[in-house]
Amino acid sequence: MTRILPTDLDHALATRAVHAGQVPDPLSGAIMPPIYQTSTYRQIGLNEPHNGYEYARTRNPTREALERNVAALEGAQHGFAFGSGLAALDTVLKLLKVGDHVVCGDNMYGGSHRMMERIYRPLGLDFSYVDMRDPANVAAAVTPATRMLYGETPTNPMMFLVDLAAIGDIAAARGLLTVVDNTFATPVFQRPLEFGADIVLHSTTKFLNGHSDMVGGMLVTSRDDLAERLGFLQNAAGGVPGPMDCFLALRGTKTLHLRMRQHDATGRKVAEWLTTRSDVPKLYYPGLPSHPQHALAARQMSGFGGMLSFDVGNVPRAKQVIERFKIFALAESLGGVESLVGHPASMTHASVPVPMRQAMGLTDSLIRLSCGVEEADDLIGDLEQALG
Repeated sequence: MTRILPTDLDHALATRAVHAGQVPDPLSGAIMPPIYQTSTYRQIGLNEPHNGYEYARTRNPTREALERNVAALEGAQHGFAFGSGLAALDTVLKLLKVGDHVVCGDNMYGGSHRMMERIYRPLGLDFSYVDMRDPANVAAAVTPATRMLYGETPTNPMMFLVDLAAIGDIAAARGLLTVVDNTFATPVFQRPLEFGADIVLHSTTKFLNGHSDMVGGMLVTSRDDLAERLGFLQNAAGGVPGPMDCFLALRGTKTLHLRMRQHDATGRKVAEWLTTRSDVPKLYYPGLPSHPQHALAARQMSGFGGMLSFDVGNVPRAKQVIERFKIFALAESLGGVESLVGHPASMTHASVPVPMRQAMGLTDSLIRLSCGVEEADDLIGDLEQALG
């Protein structure tokens, strides 16, 4: 059987999700790639050619299957798996050197901001955080020392969008590296490489895996020069996932296209219901025509997903609502088949300075929902009783 390569884009995304980067096991014919639970591989002889595998930090067949599969979904040539999304970001920042400057979106995952400010700024990198909803803000923040543009779209948790084509044009004109965190949209709904991004980042913990049972990260690119460097850093720094985690993530990508359709359908229905509530003064979901960037979302995304945030006006009410949920579980993370509720100010974004949170509208009364694949009417019923 011929392996479906990441470059084989003649196949539909759903077909790539199931088959790309994999081949039935030549020994047994197993359809799923085996879990190569080994740390090392037997060599034929001293200084003799081998079959490409020496040590599992460098190469592991289960990990390679996942890497090829996600690369194929993003339309990329190369994929690199990591032990977490932050390990993937850490590797991206290792592409830079002392004195380099990065222009970032001001709304990003709190752990990403913490890494930039508390690890890499003391090591000599410089970061500027701007409202990337307006590409002019990005262009104005670029300095002679700027080497990278980094952003999420949609953002966590404010659901802001970045105009990928406009950012790509800025980067191309100035010779900058563009990195996009595509965790929320996934390649089912958005493929940043098609808009000029150089590297796409994922927390595979979230929608790619989809079952809340592993932690991982992923980088994909079509640039051979970047792939060579990322591969070196992956091996040299060693932040790789274990084969079991890769197996679980690969199991998840096989149903990604199906799950994302349901997340999207449920997210739209829940968001539309929330628009009817007078006790929800602010709602953030790009699938709503009332979202300020809905036209951009419709232009660069093929779906809007199951992530949304809303503000209930004050902290006591937010606490009351969160603690009354029956189906939505209060928990960190997102993107699983089960619905989760989070309080960004005290959970995912607690490490972001309060003035920065307030400037972007991330209040202490903001609630974030990750709508799973349950029946939408049941989730709405849970919201209704929680809101009271």
